[in-house]
Amino acid sequence: MSTSSGPSAAASGPADAAQRPSGPGLHIAIIMDGNGRWAKARGLPRTLGHRSGVAALKRTVQAAQDLGVSCLTVFGFSTENWRRPAREISELMRLLKAYVESDLDRLVREGVRVRVLGRRTGLDPGILAIIERAESRTVANSRYQLQVAFNYGGQADIADAARRLAQDAAAGRLDPDRIDEQVFAGALSTAASGPPDLIIRTSGEQRLSNFLLWEAAYAELVFQDVLWPDYGEAHLKAALEEFNRRVRRYGGIEVDDVLATG
Repeated sequence: MSTSSGPSAAASGPADAAQRPSGPGLHIAIIMDGNGRWAKARGLPRTLGHRSGVAALKRTVQAAQDLGVSCLTVFGFSTENWRRPAREISELMRLLKAYVESDLDRLVREGVRVRVLGRRTGLDPGILAIIERAESRTVANSRYQLQVAFNYGGQADIADAARRLAQDAAAGRLDPDRIDEQVFAGALSTAASGPPDLIIRTSGEQRLSNFLLWEAAYAELVFQDVLWPDYGEAHLKAALEEFNRRVRRYGGIEVDDVLATG
């Protein structure tokens, strides 16, 4: 079973041995794609697609808990999404607030720790207060971790990590010769959770779209042809079943492969 749990696992996998995946203990990340197309297909405004997407998020958070997943990371709002129409952005901010207000008490009761990844500089004070409240109220929870990538971009996160390490080196707090994959992973916003074992993208699109670029190095990728508002437990189970049919080699090969070619 793969249970990547920290920066050291992100830096290097067991290259001398393959690992068969499993369900419990996994870190799953999801690119929740297709809200706009779902709404368009029904003749509805995009904002209603986003509202239905929040309902899908609630179903999936609960399903991941029921399936024993230890960490779920979802791509909520990217650094590029600010280019969208102001009305749509306003609706997304409203939905974030509504989600926290409606589900935070339940998440606290169920032992879920909420972490928000991404840049916070320049965020609206009201949104920042919501983020800080969700994190502070769940900081002692350890049963399950829910990470929301908000105002997040993989390239931006890598640049921010490089900047922090450069500042530490310039101030004499860090020897530049000590910077390796493990140290760099520890400077990313995902350092506390480590890399995902599985990245899922919905809507049939097959790209990462600037999501967890460093952390995706050895993740398994599953692309599902379902629009996000229709997503639920059955789809998550199907993704896990596909994941469990794979063997994770981390750049190495299986013993049988060595014997066959030796």
